[in-house]
Amino acid sequence: MLLLKQLQLAFPASTIPSRNGRDADLEAIARELLDMTGVARLSLPVQVKWNARLKTCAGRADSRTKLISLNPRLREHGAAEIDRTLRHELAHLLAQFRAGRRRILPHGVEWRAACRDLGIGDETRCHNLPFPVSKRAPRFIYKCPNCRHDFPRVRRIRRTVACLACCRAHNHGQFNGKFRLQLQRTSV
Repeated sequence: MLLLKQLQLAFPASTIPSRNGRDADLEAIARELLDMTGVARLSLPVQVKWNARLKTCAGRADSRTKLISLNPRLREHGAAEIDRTLRHELAHLLAQFRAGRRRILPHGVEWRAACRDLGIGDETRCHNLPFPVSKRAPRFIYKCPNCRHDFPRVRRIRRTVACLACCRAHNHGQFNGKFRLQLQRTSV
């Protein structure tokens, strides 16, 4: 609750932080939160930035660069929402830091434990903020050569991808090149 008060002091209604760029006040709050969980080594390199390129997500965490990006639209929803999103993204960094090099699920058991440690034990995977969502028509249609199921995509698939249902049904869930998705048509 003390940190929420700090957030409200850092963002009075009359001041608006820069649209893009680092936010020193939020970085200080993030460091304080991480210090309270006993991971001072993680708190030093953490950076918090406002990123106007985020459209539908409230925030994003990059565990390699220790960067938390926040959607500037969060300011419209108040200090409490900024605090919750900051803690949510910090939980991603904290969970990955504790796991080391081991891969973990983005919203798995480790992340939930980190959420509890950061004081948001009831956190959900996704936000329910009314951010506008733009729908884009799929331009590429891929087809599985085995089951003939269509896979519409907005972007071209750049890597080798196979039909998951066929791989599960016929190859014990392992990749098999004979179920590789094939480009059927484009509407470019």
